[in-house]
Parts: sequence; structure tokens; C-alpha cells
Amino acid sequence: MSILLWIVFGGIAGWIASMIAGTREGMLGNIVVGIVGAILGGFIMDAFGAGGVSGFNLYSFFVAILGAIVLLWIYRAFTHRSV
Repeated sequence: MSILLWIVFGGIAGWIASMIAGTREGMLGNIVVGIVGAILGGFIMDAFGAGGVSGFNLYSFFVAILGAIVLLWIYRAFTHRSV
């Protein structure tokens, strides 16, 4: 997959994940969250034996969104401050 497709793929996946998680990341944040989420989601799915991100398809898109949601959850768990 070319770098441009990774940016678009990551941006869309990160945007959807941030909407589901209720966060506001901005355009660059969504791209980073989506790309790192795709990598994390690939590791998670490989651990279950289901395979990771394998190109620009619907399954890979769902894996990227799953990984991005997990990444945002971990980020919020470490940065959320209680009063």
C-alpha cells in the first residue's frame, strides 16, 4: 500500500475511532491514531489467529478502527485526571 493510501486509511480509521471513543484528535492526530491503531489492531488480531491488516479492504479497515479505539482507551487511561 502506498504511503498516501496509509495516510488516507489512517485518517479515516482514526476519525471514526475518535468519534466512537468521544475524543477530539484533529486531522494529524486522527492520521497518527489510525496508522498506529492499524498496527496495534494487527497485533491484536494476530494474537487471536485472525490475521492483521492485509491491504485496503473492509476487514483491514475494521481491524484499524479496533486498534485505534484500543489505543485511544489506553491513552485516556494514562492521561485522564480525576478531581
